[in-house]
Amino acid sequence: MTIGSNSILEIQNLSKHFPVESGFFRRQSGEIKAVDNVSFTVDKGTTLGLVGESGCGKTTLGRCILRIVEPSLGTIRFRPETEALNVLALDKKELRSMRRFMQMVFQDPYASLDPRMTVFDIIGEPLRENRLVSNDSLRDRVSEVIETVGLETKHLRRYPHAFSGGQRQRIGIARALAPHPKLIVCDEAVSALDVSIQAQILNLLHDLQESYGLTYIFISHDLAVVEHIADRVAVMYAGQIVEMAETVDLFDHPLHPYTEALLSSVPQPNPEIQVERIALVGDVADPSNPPNGCRFHPRCPYAQDVCKTTAPTSKELSPGHSVSCHFSEELSLRGIQEIQ
Repeated sequence: MTIGSNSILEIQNLSKHFPVESGFFRRQSGEIKAVDNVSFTVDKGTTLGLVGESGCGKTTLGRCILRIVEPSLGTIRFRPETEALNVLALDKKELRSMRRFMQMVFQDPYASLDPRMTVFDIIGEPLRENRLVSNDSLRDRVSEVIETVGLETKHLRRYPHAFSGGQRQRIGIARALAPHPKLIVCDEAVSALDVSIQAQILNLLHDLQESYGLTYIFISHDLAVVEHIADRVAVMYAGQIVEMAETVDLFDHPLHPYTEALLSSVPQPNPEIQVERIALVGDVADPSNPPNGCRFHPRCPYAQDVCKTTAPTSKELSPGHSVSCHFSEELSLRGIQEIQ
């Protein structure tokens, strides 16, 4: 199985539909389309930012890639070394072996660490489970990783409750880093931290990427953070990717009305500058009963009749910049500089 020469991950038509059960016998009465027909590729050593409102499917997509959640449909090709793997075709033993190359940093640094385990055991667990190092080498590897993320070896004897939120997230990153991964999915990895601590963790992730050639999928609702760390950005709405482009291109020249609205919500640090916000009317589309046509049309200020009946297809309007909108070539949308 082959993918692009510079790609480490290729997603094709990936979907995750959760059954909705009702009645006394719990029969399926519908389904929640959490992720619906998503496709993209990620190049080695780069960061793809996944952005969108809460409930748009970002976290479910990240978990499907690692098969923490089993996808309903689609293809995931992952190339950790020379040969590309069909992730969804792997059996349990093969999947366990593959996961050393594909790790995750979770959102909540307080809930993602076992309070009954020492830091040494937390970081060493993926190494022991995958039999990646001998018992004699285990302490050396754990000590190396804890120092890499900016903590001291004396911390290895302590339990998670003894650390601050930023320190706990460093421990979570160390755990992900321990088995020498190629791809790390960061699921809202800094959203639970103070702003000053966020900057430290983002700088750490950048330094680790530079040192080890890591590839990130960075899931966030904070566009300011994504602008700082991502090379490319994919915008999700109601389980689908509606726009994808290089970060600078997307922030300066959005092609989808939803992207324009998201950019208008980015905080302006200068209080003297008046920012014109775009207030979207209504709620995010119900994934169990999405609207016909374009899923964004009930909230879109530019919607026309065709938007209510026909779903737009993704089209590449410039190199690397794709969008799903009927009128993307006609609209003149404002980028981050024009809004602020």
